Amino acid sequence: MPMSRPSQPCMVRGNRRCRRRSIGPCDVAPPSRDADSLARMSAPPSGASGPGVPPERTPRRALLVAVLGAMSAFGPMSMDFYLPGMPRLADELGAGDSLAQATMAVCMLGLAVGQLVVGPWSDRVGRRLPLLIGVALFAVASVGCAFAPTIEVLLAVRFVQGVGGAAGLVVARAIVRDLYSGAAAARTFSRLMLVIGISPILAPVLGGALLAWTDWRGLFLILGAVGVLLFVLAMLVVPDTLGAARHEAGGVRALRRQVASVLAHRQFMLLVLATGVNQGVLFAFIQMSSLVYQREYGLDEQTFALAFAINSVGMLIVSQINGSIVSRFAPARIMVVSVSTALVSSALVVVGAALALPLLAIAVVLFVAVSMHGASMPNLSALALEPFARGAGLASAFIGCAQFFIGGLVPVVASLAGTSMLTMGVTMTACAVLALALALLARRVGPAGEPAAP
Repeated sequence: MPMSRPSQPCMVRGNRRCRRRSIGPCDVAPPSRDADSLARMSAPPSGASGPGVPPERTPRRALLVAVLGAMSAFGPMSMDFYLPGMPRLADELGAGDSLAQATMAVCMLGLAVGQLVVGPWSDRVGRRLPLLIGVALFAVASVGCAFAPTIEVLLAVRFVQGVGGAAGLVVARAIVRDLYSGAAAARTFSRLMLVIGISPILAPVLGGALLAWTDWRGLFLILGAVGVLLFVLAMLVVPDTLGAARHEAGGVRALRRQVASVLAHRQFMLLVLATGVNQGVLFAFIQMSSLVYQREYGLDEQTFALAFAINSVGMLIVSQINGSIVSRFAPARIMVVSVSTALVSSALVVVGAALALPLLAIAVVLFVAVSMHGASMPNLSALALEPFARGAGLASAFIGCAQFFIGGLVPVVASLAGTSMLTMGVTMTACAVLALALALLARRVGPAGEPAAP
């Protein structure tokens, strides 16, 4: 006599016709309005697994998240790791200050453009191959920067370095969406923020300390060694979470159709724009604070580094608090509260600067504004990627491009009017206002279309 299969509970919520334990899959179709909702129900659930993917809540999964954080961090870290050595770089290569500063801008451009290339590519061929090629390209380009004979060569190789670093950013976000959704995704993004958030803020501090033993070329060699180490970690730890069955169809026509579908998704595009201008709050602080603290308020390099680090610690603490409460409160609610808090705090920075209040008073509200980034960004990313069980790489590319293009460009344009505490506060306030308005609008409007079907 054939053995009976163990009983399984019905997995269809709200199904009144099936309140029993069945011996197989439920034979009652789940409630559905259309075929699209059925397609979305077939998407991998939170914590989905596949070949080589460690189960959720295990040491291997924790290691995977840690490595993904490192993969996300090395690209942004390369932007300003050598910042303390920039004057010596300009003197040695015979470049003016503007060209020396352009080496950071072209890397940021590479990070933006690279994500638009690597994201859809990872949807077609899987996550591992683009990640490994990107990390290898980053390592080789870092060594190339160390041996650049002219500023023109350095600018070109820095762009390539940014493209390689973009792979870690876009693939890490896509892997998180492959494995998680909803609150679980927001919680995992918060863990990634532990590493991502600290990299562009502490990188100049670490680079300045290392300059006691080496020069700017040595710093790029160190980045190359970091790239080699991350390549080995990616080989050993990171699986292909997409799976062959979920690879998108190749070809330019298919990609064009997928891009058009993403652009037509109004909620997603509004959240992408919100993510970009929200990143401007952080980038305004990163790019302007050095001149503001040291020139306007007379802090020395060591005191500025301490103030800089305190703000980064605040952001990391908030990101971990967000990870612990996101299961009890909706990610959308946490996002609105965090962006609103950053808005109020940034506005108080403007008031303090206009009234010429002491730096300590302004620094307190500035600390709150920067710290809120640890909650706003993980939830914005999770909410934006939520509809994309398929095509997460392309969607992640749009988010990353907005972060580095919009978020990086806004402070540069604002600084044309002069760099001061007032300018920094106004820039942060304007970015927070736009981010909040776009996020609230995204909650009110429905999508004009769904993500592209395979």
